[in-house]
Amino acid sequence: MSELKVQIKNLYKIFGKNPKKVLPQVKSGLGKPELLDQTGHVLGINNVSLDIPAKQIQVVMGLSGSGKSTLIRHINRLIEPTDGQILIDGDDVLTMSDKQLRDVRRKKTSMVFQKFGLLPHRKVMENVGYGLEVQGFKEDEIKQKAQHWINRVGLTGYEDHYPGQLSGGMQQRVGLARALATDAEILLMDEAFSALDPLIRYDMQSILLELQDELHKTIIFITHDLDEALRLGDKIAILRDGAMIQEGTAPEIVLTPADDYIADFTKDINRGKVIRLRALAEAGTPYDGANIPAGTLLNDALHPLAQAPNQTLGVTEEDGQYLGTVSLTKVIGALAG
Repeated sequence: MSELKVQIKNLYKIFGKNPKKVLPQVKSGLGKPELLDQTGHVLGINNVSLDIPAKQIQVVMGLSGSGKSTLIRHINRLIEPTDGQILIDGDDVLTMSDKQLRDVRRKKTSMVFQKFGLLPHRKVMENVGYGLEVQGFKEDEIKQKAQHWINRVGLTGYEDHYPGQLSGGMQQRVGLARALATDAEILLMDEAFSALDPLIRYDMQSILLELQDELHKTIIFITHDLDEALRLGDKIAILRDGAMIQEGTAPEIVLTPADDYIADFTKDINRGKVIRLRALAEAGTPYDGANIPAGTLLNDALHPLAQAPNQTLGVTEEDGQYLGTVSLTKVIGALAG
């Protein structure tokens, strides 16, 4: 298992005049609607614990009001919790001094916001280099590093444009380049693509996945869109009313929903475009026949399985690791739900 980069432990956030006073009621089981009715307090986060491995994309999803954006803002302590712990590399963010916390915000974490968060009076080059300027880099270094990331996100030639002269998708590329320019280990992305048109959103997802293949950042990505979550997430956590309902891989979420709420989320998903064969491989003795890559999507596996002897193939990872076998019947069953 990968080393843990971020650990969220028994986190609570209650908004109101006296959160500490009503915390015992929440810990005793008082839910979000009841807490509001009885005390006038709003339950933002309800006993959430989440281990986030280094160099993976952790998606946190849920509907509006589920607590997902509140959760991500605890990681760099933009929001103070009512109770719980936030650890980055084993260090408790909540016990850090002001200087330590500034270092975390400047060097260890970067944020990409839904509304882009660009400085309208600064040009693209100046926006991308802003975090480096705050860190104290010299002007030549800022320009060199900023230009590198401008090129990487496909904005070469727009260095001297102001944000207002760019489309929404281009503005979000500026925001992504700015976050990457500081070389932070943790990228916090709060509904980063949700304000974009569907085709532009898909393009930005592709850019993010391509960069992640190279950079291997720890990315915490907030979204309300299940298709986006399933495409991007190595792991997905689903929140409802501030509580975490289920956490797992995309196949685990789709194939074994924890309750009817999540089943409703996933019922219309095209499983053939989401689930890969590694999720269905049945362990056993090595298969005396042809193999198929574990990363093959179910839709793409139908034809080779139909042509295979006994309609069965061995499943192997890229490094040659043998996972087991998969049959056409198993794949069809998974597609049918």
